[in-house]
Amino acid sequence: MAEPAKTADAEDGLVIDIQNLPAEHDAGLGERARIGVIVLTSDQTIEHEFRKMLDLPGVAFYESRIPNAQEINHETLAAMEQHIPDCTRVIMPGARLDVVAFGCTSGAMVIGDETVRARIHEVRPGIPTTSPIAAAFAAFEALDARRICLVAPYIDPVNRSMRAYIRNRGFEVPVMASWNIEDDDKVARITPASIRDAVCEVGKSDLSDMVFVSCSSLRVAEQVEMLEAEIGKPVTSSNHAMAWHCLRLAGYHDPVGGFGRLFRTGLA
Repeated sequence: MAEPAKTADAEDGLVIDIQNLPAEHDAGLGERARIGVIVLTSDQTIEHEFRKMLDLPGVAFYESRIPNAQEINHETLAAMEQHIPDCTRVIMPGARLDVVAFGCTSGAMVIGDETVRARIHEVRPGIPTTSPIAAAFAAFEALDARRICLVAPYIDPVNRSMRAYIRNRGFEVPVMASWNIEDDDKVARITPASIRDAVCEVGKSDLSDMVFVSCSSLRVAEQVEMLEAEIGKPVTSSNHAMAWHCLRLAGYHDPVGGFGRLFRTGLA
């Protein structure tokens, strides 16, 4: 029971003052999965796509922003490493998180997923971690794809490094296409129609088993199911794979409709 109403001093205008209201408590938001995401300061897309894909009962995500340069090259990508612990620290400090994701595909490649994981673990020891490229590898395994068609927006040295990174993990990359753009703002403004045209142009080749659209700035997630119907094979992207991987690592294993084959699939 609440404490009885108190009559306040008439001079301050407070007529009823009830203290210590009764309160029931539940598990709060994210009782099934609480996801932390480190987002680039320049990123315009992750939060938008995550809101669509993770609009699920019992799932919540929380993010911080990591400083990054507008230009995407090896030097600017590597410079983000130093900020990872601090950006992890400010995501729901003291509260439960089930997984932490570092939201930069090329950044995770340049820094190295093992290093990204170690820097997150400085603040959140033992927590499952992912990144777009780690999630992509998990997606390839889950869908039994060995030959990957890579669609990317980066300048050619970054594209070549991405292809080599994927091949070094045991996958083939016989098909690659790029817009060759260095400015992250311009990458974020590539239209969904342009992305669709690119995926349909190169994805139909019999040389690949699956299409991976790299870069968290590209708007792909809401098109995945339509693209798969068009080209007849699985499609994923940085944000698409990362959201799926976050769910699975956090223990959310229900199939999710509307986002293509991967979201109906468990971890390999």
